Amino acid sequence: MAPHTEQLTRPAVQLRGLTRSFEGRTVLDGIDLDLPAGQFTALLGHSGSGKSTLLRAVAGLDHKVAGSGQLSAPERVSVVFQDSRLLPWRRVLANVLLGLDGKDAERKGREALAEVGLKGRERAWPNELSGGEAQRAALARSLVREPELLLADEPFGALDALTRIRMHTLLRELWERHRPSVLLVTHDVDEAIVLADRVLVLDQGRVGLDLTIDRPHPRSYRDPLLGDYRERLLTALGVTEDHK
Repeated sequence: MAPHTEQLTRPAVQLRGLTRSFEGRTVLDGIDLDLPAGQFTALLGHSGSGKSTLLRAVAGLDHKVAGSGQLSAPERVSVVFQDSRLLPWRRVLANVLLGLDGKDAERKGREALAEVGLKGRERAWPNELSGGEAQRAALARSLVREPELLLADEPFGALDALTRIRMHTLLRELWERHRPSVLLVTHDVDEAIVLADRVLVLDQGRVGLDLTIDRPHPRSYRDPLLGDYRERLLTALGVTEDHK
């Protein structure tokens, strides 16, 4: 299911001339980029290519990046990291509600946990959760804030293959239900193709490839029609199928 056409006419994120250097090394080199509202975008690139740096800029976590060019993003932004970052001294529901108040906060937190399949686990401690359950709780913590923009920095990188596939299905279902803009940072070409409607490849500080994935959802890793997209992305990354 594709985002509504009228929604995609509104940019959620606009970057103009965004640059970031570390100790004289330019990581982001004058990037211009628009991310339409409601679009699911994946960001690929080699280690050190600037993927997480770009995500941190959009999240407003790196003011040196944000100050070097024009950047606009929604007010309600949530971030999901590779580590769930649950506080071990707080129960699951308390982690989800961290920083929230108001009479409806607990109800919304319970609803968010139910959405990610953790109904009944509200009183559990983080160390009682599996890796997949912890990431589900992290997603619930992001969703309860009703974000206009969801930033995900390799959120499934530490999970086993089967759990990762299940989390892919969950994330896509949640996106279709809530329709935030999503920027997913990943090293996994197949993950990007299966989840996203648009895939960007960072290369030498710039967007080297901007590819629309024009295939209906749900998608399967085994779909032979995704092979051309995979080949184009691997080529942009400087990788051949023989050396994947």
